[in-house]
Amino acid sequence: QVQLVESGGGLVQAGGSLRLSCAASGRTFSSYAMAWFRQAPGKEREFVAATSWSGSPYYAESVKDRFTISRDNAKNTVYLRINNLKPEDTAVYYCSRARSGWPTRLGVDYDYWGQGTQVTVSS
Repeated sequence: QVQLVESGGGLVQAGGSLRLSCAASGRTFSSYAMAWFRQAPGKEREFVAATSWSGSPYYAESVKDRFTISRDNAKNTVYLRINNLKPEDTAVYYCSRARSGWPTRLGVDYDYWGQGTQVTVSS
């Protein structure tokens, strides 16, 4: 069983930055793609960013200039750096593990999810 635990969310003023972390249990972390999704109140969950098993990043078009995903396989951790936060970034951010080493933008292609971390951006 794989457990994903997110941290790093909080209340931030617009223009600020955050780094979200997702710590994964299990010995095969480095073999799988990892991703971040987010869900804002009243909206559907949306893909934000992903990293392949080898660290290649993929981003939603809407965030690619401000978000940076990275992974540290030695620490079984994936990160999401968010710069120039905007009120529309307010959401619960979820970490997820893909079913393979290559990510997709579809939630159904991910089999493990964290509990989420709240990011609130004030204007």
